[in-house]
Amino acid sequence: MLYRNFGKPIFFKIDPEKAHHLVIGGLDKSSSVPGGSAALRLMYGVPETADLAVDLFGQHFPTPVGLAAGLDKNAAAVTGFSSIGFGFMEVGTVTPKGQPGNDSPRLFRLLPDEALINRMGFNNEGAAAMAERLKALKKRRIPIAVNIGRNKVTPNEAAHEDYRECIRTLYPYGDFFVVNISSPNTPDLRSLQHGSELSFLLAEVKEEMEIQRRLSGVTKSLLVKIAPDVSDTELEYMVHTLTDTGMDGIIATNTTVSREGLISDKAGETGGLSGKPLRDRSTEIIRMIYRQTGGKLPIIGSGGIFTAQDAYDKIRAGASLVEIYTALIYEGPEINRRVHSGLRQLLRKDGFRHISEAVGADH
Repeated sequence: MLYRNFGKPIFFKIDPEKAHHLVIGGLDKSSSVPGGSAALRLMYGVPETADLAVDLFGQHFPTPVGLAAGLDKNAAAVTGFSSIGFGFMEVGTVTPKGQPGNDSPRLFRLLPDEALINRMGFNNEGAAAMAERLKALKKRRIPIAVNIGRNKVTPNEAAHEDYRECIRTLYPYGDFFVVNISSPNTPDLRSLQHGSELSFLLAEVKEEMEIQRRLSGVTKSLLVKIAPDVSDTELEYMVHTLTDTGMDGIIATNTTVSREGLISDKAGETGGLSGKPLRDRSTEIIRMIYRQTGGKLPIIGSGGIFTAQDAYDKIRAGASLVEIYTALIYEGPEINRRVHSGLRQLLRKDGFRHISEAVGADH
């Protein structure tokens, strides 16, 4: 209740992007103060329980609920986010070279819809800066996924070089990697999801992962994050290509360009929509992927999760892990304890002893 009663009223009076920077800065500073991380864990931490811990992608996830990419673009507050109940987190999206992103204003709250629209445009400090931050971490409490993208000025025909450069720079520091080809805020990026461009890109990125594996002796998983704005036929092709090129998993989904059903006066803003309006579509995408692959391609479900039931619906549809983003803004860090407790209750209600038994249970 602390966030909803005190923090949220203050933050929601501030420009959304300024509030975002305040949160990142606050988490960074609090975790650098002696005892700060312990205090965050005491207030918001989620104890690991055997029924919800997951082993996947060569990593141990103490809880199945992670933080989606976009909040900590530069890995500036990893220790802080690791202390408020997440089981893993994505940092980024990071590009080879730092870039300012799109012009402001570029982040909007849609209060009646409990949603956000962003057109940030991969604003970040670059792969080298992220590498230095991750290298400096003394201890990791949760797995860190590095979400990688291409620079705005890089044409699609050269995009593979940007993704390969990110992997070369960050391979020692990420626990697994996510190829972002689904943001609507970088020109033409989403066209990389289709046709021969997708096959070529993933083959190139997979080759770089293999080179780094041989050099380091450490195997790391590679996932792809997809958009919800695809037809059934396009999705089937994408999943087929991901399977053929040896991807280790898929994140479904990124933000949407759809505005169906919105009532906020900010609905006309361009950019990617996240939050409650995305919930059902992302769950349906998960269901179709699971059905097509027979559950053999691990899925991380993302989009519109605000409650334990939202998370459980995605798990029963086929997700092995889930992520939140917008709910953290609207509900605060208390959400992790609520979702964790609620998931345990839902598992017991359905007679499941472990979350893995619920994955794909609707099929």
